[in-house]
Amino acid sequence: MTISLKLGRRARVRRVGVPHLSSILAGRELPPLPPSVNYSRAIASQPLGAMLNNQLGCCTCAAVYHSLQVWTANANPPMQTEPDSNVMMLYIEACGYNPHAPLVNGENPTDQGGIEQDVLTYLLNRGAPVGQGGRHKIDAFVEVDPRHLDDVKRTIADCGVAYIGFNVPSFLMNGLTAPNSDWDVQPGTADIVGGHAVILVGYDDQLQRFIVISWGYEYTMTYRFFAKYVDEVYGIIDRDWVERTGKTPFGQSEPDLVDAMRAISKAA
Repeated sequence: MTISLKLGRRARVRRVGVPHLSSILAGRELPPLPPSVNYSRAIASQPLGAMLNNQLGCCTCAAVYHSLQVWTANANPPMQTEPDSNVMMLYIEACGYNPHAPLVNGENPTDQGGIEQDVLTYLLNRGAPVGQGGRHKIDAFVEVDPRHLDDVKRTIADCGVAYIGFNVPSFLMNGLTAPNSDWDVQPGTADIVGGHAVILVGYDDQLQRFIVISWGYEYTMTYRFFAKYVDEVYGIIDRDWVERTGKTPFGQSEPDLVDAMRAISKAA
């Protein structure tokens, strides 16, 4: 089973003021990580939806709404699934998509995907559209070095998800988009066909794999694949998740993490 789906993560940028996990953890002693974490169990039997990422290059926005599903299903059930209209609105507002733009060669020239830090900054300052005119804002986001797997795993354990971006090898789109596919490194040199934003919702050290949600499906990603293709990772601090789970992400209080974002926070 092969599914034709869209990508859409644009090349990563580094915005001034985004806190780095390495700085937050400097000199801190944190509890050891569990050997496995799995937040996908709470959503496994429920339809997640593609969040328009089967039609548009809105993966940076779709990953936000999949995160909301994971947070609510695990910490504040029932699972909250937003309509596609809200996904499109975030894509319009945070990424510049214009659904009414004149087509060029049958394509919408404004469907150019999004930059992860731009989307996260928008969530911080304005919030994702939810419900009928509501907004869901995040309290903070933290950049995580993808070379430090333990930091990535701690991000999942503490924040519920890790919001990541990676360069997509051609073999993934040529046969590994079916649900439950296992994304692993393949021999030879693969062409890179684009960038993609997804969320990690679990890991298993024995299997050496992360659990991925993308396009409304669950996949696994080996630690080898992650090391080869992922180049940006973020921990998102969601207030409802923190309050309802009692988590202290990265050993920090919520006010401290909010304060760390002041350099890029502004009045919405």
